[in-house]
Amino acid sequence: MEGGYEFNKYKTDSKSKKKLKKIFFVSKKIKQSSFKEEIRRSKVLSDSIKLARDLVNEPPVSVTPTKLAEVAVEIAEKGNLGCEIFDRAQIEKIGMGGIEAVSRGSDVPPRFIHLTYEPKRKPKKTIAIVGKGITFDSGGLCLKPADSMRTMKMDMAGSAVVLGVMKALPELLPSVRVHGLISASENMTGAKAYKPDDVIKAYNGKTIEVINTDAEGRIVLSDALSYAVELGVDEIVDLATLTGACMVGLGSYTAGVMGNDQKLAQRILRASERAGEKMWQLPMDDELREEIKSSVADMKNAGSRMGGAITAAMFLEQFVSNVPWVHIDIAGPAYSEKKSSLRKVGGTGFGVSTIVEYIVGR
Repeated sequence: MEGGYEFNKYKTDSKSKKKLKKIFFVSKKIKQSSFKEEIRRSKVLSDSIKLARDLVNEPPVSVTPTKLAEVAVEIAEKGNLGCEIFDRAQIEKIGMGGIEAVSRGSDVPPRFIHLTYEPKRKPKKTIAIVGKGITFDSGGLCLKPADSMRTMKMDMAGSAVVLGVMKALPELLPSVRVHGLISASENMTGAKAYKPDDVIKAYNGKTIEVINTDAEGRIVLSDALSYAVELGVDEIVDLATLTGACMVGLGSYTAGVMGNDQKLAQRILRASERAGEKMWQLPMDDELREEIKSSVADMKNAGSRMGGAITAAMFLEQFVSNVPWVHIDIAGPAYSEKKSSLRKVGGTGFGVSTIVEYIVGR
């Protein structure tokens, strides 16, 4: 399903060298009807993963917040999903101060995207899937080094997962209501860029002291998580290429899982095992909470280097109220810099399989 993927859109000689023409399956135990359904489900999932990979692999000049919104509208129209797109004026009007602040340094306008899947029958529960959508991350005024800035087109991989999942749901028909939420922005260095020492008010009214403008993902997610709480959801799961610290701790192939509800975390971890995506839970160690305490605001957007993936999750926790919530840091596995038998260099679509498995199950 994944090994045959190619992204040749920008190659002048882009003809795919397909070798397989036919595949035969022989079994006495599998019913034809069951097999056809498995093939159908696999194709739905494969198409959704491909969408996520394509979005990550596109150059940042092509995939902007506006483009993500356009893709969301297309998915909504094809799948009969609810769709709301907030532009800069609406984002400012409703008080999404995190997205507004991070987007100031770019002449590319931000978007807040809200997709809704509604089951045909009364939903068993309501879930929010939240994705970080930084379509390019320069680091802002805390500018990244040149080598670190490369591949930062992939900083919207969380949003790509959300779009991939929402594309699949109308085909798989789970009996739960699902809200797909994306905070989409660039993080750039323009004259109006937000600055270290600024204080930002998020959608839920809490204030954030800016320590590092390169810790922007958690700032834009603060608005989306607060918005999810306001929707009255039963569970929230967010996916974000959030921290290099998670990559230091777990490597490039494993996502970090953190949250405020152990039962939900276990469901996500079991879904990841079934989906074949590697995830590992990190502790929400109370002793680290001091790292994000601020003397001038409710919290800081960054602590020290120690436990950076965990303190980033603790920051996000301030915006989910008492709703069961899990954060998945996909900074490592969202983008492959080495070729393997299953992965080409580039976006992997990591997270789509796990979240679909978590929502749809069996």
